[in-house]
Amino acid sequence: MFTSKKDIVGIDVGSSAVKIVSLHESRGTFQLQSIGIMPLNPETIVDNTIMDSTAIVDAILNLLGALKIKSKRVATSVSGHSVIIRKISLPIMTDSELESSIQWEAEQYIPFDISEVNIDFQILGPDPADPSQMNVMLVAAKKDFVDDHTALFTESGLDPVVMDIDCFAVENMFDYNYGFVDDEVVALIDLGASATSVSVLRGDASIFTRDIQTGGNLLSEELQKRLGLSSGDAERAKLGERSIADVDPDSIDEILNEAIDNLAQEVQRSLDFFAATSSDDSISKVYLTGGVSNSAKVREALEERLGIPAERVDPFRNVKIKDKEFDAEYLDAIGPMFSVAAGLAMRKVGDK
Repeated sequence: MFTSKKDIVGIDVGSSAVKIVSLHESRGTFQLQSIGIMPLNPETIVDNTIMDSTAIVDAILNLLGALKIKSKRVATSVSGHSVIIRKISLPIMTDSELESSIQWEAEQYIPFDISEVNIDFQILGPDPADPSQMNVMLVAAKKDFVDDHTALFTESGLDPVVMDIDCFAVENMFDYNYGFVDDEVVALIDLGASATSVSVLRGDASIFTRDIQTGGNLLSEELQKRLGLSSGDAERAKLGERSIADVDPDSIDEILNEAIDNLAQEVQRSLDFFAATSSDDSISKVYLTGGVSNSAKVREALEERLGIPAERVDPFRNVKIKDKEFDAEYLDAIGPMFSVAAGLAMRKVGDK
């Protein structure tokens, strides 16, 4: 594998699997080097809490070994209840001035003890409604939560040089593959197994983010609960198989349609909240990623509820792929599951 010292391996530790993407960057263009996924047992991570760190470390090491990745420099990310993202308005000041006062400013917006969190920020620019103010994206993550996540990589003998937030990694991937259009407002919806993240961007600025603690697992859980299916049969039914013993296919479709509508309703509530607080911004398009975005029914349900076109994202759209090394159809099928990992692999040390 051809890599350079500046290349970083993207590792996404999700509730259902560990996903790894390795890219090589040359003159602003990325080329895919390696991609892999290792499923995790449902009990490994519960409600964003690591219950079995050994299983995750083993998955990381097995994947790195199978992919023959030698680099120790990795980028990873966190999300969930222990991460707070707020867009706030502050008096105009420089980066250095805000750096010295951010602890005090953050106390007003963070529901944790300020000594218990890591804080970062990005100045978005002047507030259009008040030239004396500026908009700032404030991010805080509980230290013990970040430390637990970081420990997975140090225990794996790796060097976590970038700690990101899931939704920002997705935005990074989207920027490279699709680009931002000035003043265009789009929503990026990452439909994961146990959670869904909603991000709204105006141009290249993130103006709204929200995590929803439900995802694709809702579909299989409903099938298990209401039809008494095993987890394996429920997963197969969710993916389209209907020849499951003693189960009426119409019952499967009915339950799936209800669960999908509930998921779409949760997304709609988030975007309705955004619309209520940002009356001047109208979303023109929705982009879907995450494993659940492969479901045509999910895309159709979201389009119907939101009244906005929804497109499935390809995280490798502008990434160079060697046909002899990777199967294009397979990459297209699994691609949406790797949006966070791809966005992480595109990071550089010191990125804001």
